[in-house]
This record gives sequence, structure tokens and C-alpha cells, in this order.
Amino acid sequence: MELGIGMFGDLAFDKVTGKPQDPGQKLREMLEEIKLADEVGLDVFGLGEHHRPDYAVSSPEILLAAAASVTRNIKLMSTVTVLSSAEPVNIYQNFSTIDLISGGRAEIGVGRGSFIESFPLFGYDLRDYDTLFEEKLDLLLKINEQENVTWSGKLRAPMVNQTVYPRAVNDGRLPIWIAVGGTPESVYRAAKLGLPLILAIIGGMPAQFKPLMDFYKEQYLAHGHNPAKMQAGIHSHTFVSDDERVSDGYFENYAAQMNRIGTSRGWAPYSRQQYNGGRSRDGALFIGDPSEVTDKILHMHELFGLTRFIGHMDVGAPDHSVMMKSIELFGTKVAPAVRKALGKKS
Repeated sequence: MELGIGMFGDLAFDKVTGKPQDPGQKLREMLEEIKLADEVGLDVFGLGEHHRPDYAVSSPEILLAAAASVTRNIKLMSTVTVLSSAEPVNIYQNFSTIDLISGGRAEIGVGRGSFIESFPLFGYDLRDYDTLFEEKLDLLLKINEQENVTWSGKLRAPMVNQTVYPRAVNDGRLPIWIAVGGTPESVYRAAKLGLPLILAIIGGMPAQFKPLMDFYKEQYLAHGHNPAKMQAGIHSHTFVSDDERVSDGYFENYAAQMNRIGTSRGWAPYSRQQYNGGRSRDGALFIGDPSEVTDKILHMHELFGLTRFIGHMDVGAPDHSVMMKSIELFGTKVAPAVRKALGKKS
């Protein structure tokens, strides 16, 4: 099982002025954090796309390209690219460029998007939400497979024997993951196409998602895909500290961000009870000391049969020094313990 870290570039807000952190400072800190994740031996780093004042990253591929120049081994992926409001030709070109800079370490995670700001921003109609994703995914997959592309759809101009450059390292092909939030239709699409699946589990109890993962695996095999190539992962909120006071105090960061998002979605205020419940063995928060986080990841591996776990580690913009310590512990304590445990089982 590959182990990695994901981020959205959450910005801290000044409690007095209400103003967000300087995004330039945040981006520079993130590059230091990605570099550390590589140095401590983690397998993958994921970066999400948002177009809001509380996130620093609107173009994951730009920061991933910068990260490619300061890392050596870690895979660099988007978690996720909102493909419905993006241009597949540009997406492929951007990630193939990252792939060339990094020596073949780029991957794309695509999703329909749980945040919808990008649709009006780039001139798309939300009524086309599903069709846009289906068409653009079809085009992206064709570009990924073929240097000369002929394609037509309903919502984009056709391509007739057009070439897309530069080509990625591995015969022009990039790994493309489908990221889902829990809808059976999205899970089925990934299985039918034989694409890797990454499931966002950020609330409730992970066991509730097991039927979806089982459904993916059943349909993947039913559509004749090679079981040896099946990949399935989860992406969950994670924070590691060897000081319980820090993990307990992280509630303030976490609740603040949940409430900023929840205000626009009609959620009730995030409570300490929810936080503590999420941190329990059966909850969806991987927040605690290295042994607690290790045990939960191993439990997820047993529950789902994972090939990848990505810990989303910057929710609520913890201080940079705290983030660096969390990444260090994840790489030097959690990852070796998980690998050792799985090695004994294999």
C-alpha cells in the first residue's frame, strides 16, 4: 500500500482582522512541506483545486511543477482536478510537462467537484454537470492513449486528427485516477473504464463506505479488467502529533474550516463531540499519535483492501512548524510501522 499526503492549501485567518494569510507565504511553505514528504520517504503527494478565498491553490499543476524541481522520488498528483470545468488538452499538457520535469512521477486525479465555484468562473453551465464530466473524461482518456486525436462530443468542439504535445514519459500515458465522494454512479464509471479509484472519506464511519468499495471491485472484474492492475485508495483527514495537547488543540483549526465551508452548505456548527467521535477507532479522522494513526490505516487496509492511503493534512491551516512535524512523524513513524505490519502479513 502506498502512503501519501494531500493538501488543499488552506489559508489561516487572522482572528482580529478576519483577513486570510498571504497566499504567497502559504505556497512557499507548502513547497517546503512537499520536499519534506519526499525526504521522509512517502510515496505520493496530492494537491486539490479550489477557487475560494480560503484556499491558496487554484491551479494544482503549477505548484506540482514547482514541487517536481525540489523532490526526487515522490509521485505528484492532483486530488483533484475538477475536470468538468477544465480543458482536457491543457490538463494533459500540464501534467505531461510535470511528468517530464519529474522523470515520470506525475499522476492526475479527476473528479466532478464538490465545490462548484469553477463552473461560473470558467463559463460552464451547472445544468451540464454530469455531461461535462463524461465528455471531458472521454477526451482526456483518448489524449492519454493517442498522440493523434479524433474525437467529437456535444459540449466541446471536435478534434480531427490533431496532435497533443508534449507526451508523458511512459509511452505518452499518465496514471489517471477517478476521485469520488460516495456516489454509486461515479464508482461504477471508474470500474467500467478500469481506472483506479480514490474515495474521499471525511465524515461518518469508514465502514459505511465498504459496500461502495466492494461494488467497485465487483464491477471492475465484471467488465473484464485485469485484477492485478486494480488500484483503490482513500483520502481522509489526517494529523499526526506525539503530543496529545497538540492533537486536542487542532480541533480549533479543524472546526473553523468545517464551519467556513458549512456556512454555505447549511451544516450545523461543528462540535467537539463530532471531533472526538471522528478520532475514535471507527471514525473517519486519522488524528492522533503515530500509533493511533498507524492502527487506523491498517484497519482501513483490512476493511477495504487498499493500494493507496492519502492523509489530507492541512485542514484549517495548522501552523507551518506543526505541519512539518506532522509530516515528519507520518513519514518516519507511521509509514514504517504500516509497511512493517503489511510485510508480516504478506
